[in-house]
Amino acid sequence: MAIGYITLGTNDLASARIYYDAVLKILGAELEIDLPGLTCCYKLRDGLRIWVGHAQNGSTATFGNGTMIGLLARNEDEVQAAHRAALDHRGVNEGDPGPRPLYGPEFYGAYARDPEGNKMSFVYFGASQS
Repeated sequence: MAIGYITLGTNDLASARIYYDAVLKILGAELEIDLPGLTCCYKLRDGLRIWVGHAQNGSTATFGNGTMIGLLARNEDEVQAAHRAALDHRGVNEGDPGPRPLYGPEFYGAYARDPEGNKMSFVYFGASQS
């Protein structure tokens, strides 16, 4: 089974666009749909889509405690660049880039929260990734 899309809520779409335009570009994403003031959709190189927008029910968007998305990088340099872009665009560091042997012998990752508090990892699985 493959995941088709992920939705991340925001209460400030303009700010979220600045963050995600910078971070997702490094990971090979392109802006596919832009509905100003409502939502936008990025298509990643593997076909996964990430929607960023206001909560559809009109309530305040909040992050999920214990919820995290892992965004696949092509190599360790891309993990580092995505993490740096996150921090440079109002993201919060949740874990510097580096090996995480607890999660596998070739697991290399970094962690950040977007300006709304959504947690994400940037991850490279080494030679086992293919």
